[in-house]
Amino acid sequence: MKTFVIGISGVTNGGKTTLAKNLQKHFPNCSVISQDDFFKPESEIETDENGFLQYDVLEALNMEKMMSTISCLLESSRHPQGSTDWRSTEEVPILIIEGFLLFNYKPLDTMWNRSYFLTIPYEECKRRRSTRVYQPPDPPGYFDGHVWPMYLKHRQEMEGITWEIVYLDGTKSEEDLFSQVYEDLRQELAKQKSSWQSQPGGVLSKACFNPQFRTELVGRPSDLSADYSLSFS
Repeated sequence: MKTFVIGISGVTNGGKTTLAKNLQKHFPNCSVISQDDFFKPESEIETDENGFLQYDVLEALNMEKMMSTISCLLESSRHPQGSTDWRSTEEVPILIIEGFLLFNYKPLDTMWNRSYFLTIPYEECKRRRSTRVYQPPDPPGYFDGHVWPMYLKHRQEMEGITWEIVYLDGTKSEEDLFSQVYEDLRQELAKQKSSWQSQPGGVLSKACFNPQFRTELVGRPSDLSADYSLSFS
């Protein structure tokens, strides 16, 4: 059976993981993969001229391992145990991939059935970040010297994206965000399910057959707000 793949990306502390977990609770046959689980060891993270560890870049992540995990999960969904006819299965398998750098990684481009991006203003993002405990901890000046500039840079890189991304206001309540996305997905799943059932057989997402699926590494997203935009050469 073809898996319905959802991407939830956005700014740090924007509510990506919470939203993904809430959706998983309400959709049967739903799996979640978190990009944060694929950070490289601290010893492999580069340091900039200010001594800041460069965690907010794709190079800090083991994306090959993440892509392999996605591929295996999609393959297992394609051959569900105890079923030989995918049309007989009531629920479409769902895979939610959540992380702060999804939509700038080219091998994922052809995979998404629905894409969401959470945004919050600078001050709120900084406030939320200050309440979180990271390992290693954020050193003084890390948010303004690395985290936020990288977010802006990566959002800027997203301007060339050609598929639809639903932007979400991360300052809304957890309940409101869930309701908005849940209803949107219900509609999308109904349309996709109807489309797939009219086809002669289920087909795994074309991304799995992309020859660059496991190997290509590229840049990532950036958000430009009127008050906190940065220019990059």
